Amino acid sequence: MSQVTSYLHKDMMTINTDFVGKDIISLDQFSAQDLYRVFDLTQEMKWIATNNVPSQTLAGMVVSLLFFEPSSRTFSSFAAAVKRLGGQTLDVLNPETAASIYKGETFEDTIRVLEAYSDALVLRHPMAGTASIAAEAAEFIPIVNAGDGANEHPTQTLLDLYTVHEHFGRLDNLTGLLAGDPLHSRTLHSLLRGLSLFAGNTVYILSPEQLRLTHDDFRYFRSRGLKIIEISNEKDIPRDCQFWYWTRIQKERFATQQAYNEAVAQTS
Repeated sequence: MSQVTSYLHKDMMTINTDFVGKDIISLDQFSAQDLYRVFDLTQEMKWIATNNVPSQTLAGMVVSLLFFEPSSRTFSSFAAAVKRLGGQTLDVLNPETAASIYKGETFEDTIRVLEAYSDALVLRHPMAGTASIAAEAAEFIPIVNAGDGANEHPTQTLLDLYTVHEHFGRLDNLTGLLAGDPLHSRTLHSLLRGLSLFAGNTVYILSPEQLRLTHDDFRYFRSRGLKIIEISNEKDIPRDCQFWYWTRIQKERFATQQAYNEAVAQTS
């Protein structure tokens, strides 16, 4: 069973409105004020992209994109963002097939080698907790978690929360529906963390019983002040939901094809 409450290292730096040199591993590092700071910067980045304005914000910098899992949108969005801001990317896709790793180089050593070439490193990995391991291995550059197994996807959640805030003008006193695969969905786990930073939020979670949050995670998110109501049928979706967040069934997280097929059948 997946559990998402314990992968942030106890010494991981909180943001405290100062992002310089800090890893982005979990939404647990963020306060509401940190999110608003990100939103302000997002407005500036949107203006640059919309108006095709050359930017030198990352001039002379190299960002390594180390992706152990297939990705299209996340990889492309990071690559485009770095280049629009005047930087360059070092693209390392499917690194497990590279000579050094294939020959037995440890994950930590791979991080340290890329650290020597980079000013920051963006990591996607199929194993929960690897972003924290990478952050501990890297001494001089920040690590950005672009998804670690079924754990978290904090940068996706920054975008999701920005979208909700842009539409409603707030992130408190909202009622939302999160559906699909809450057991395995890292984006959903991070979104729950983000919504719990604001008062008065209620989340309905629609999923088959076997794909629900673990009991520990359910209690954890509730302890953060988030009201969670689990439902198993679309007819139970309340009319006052202000936003829907639908995730796919995470096929790659199932041990067998049969288990995946059974889960999909429950959502049909």
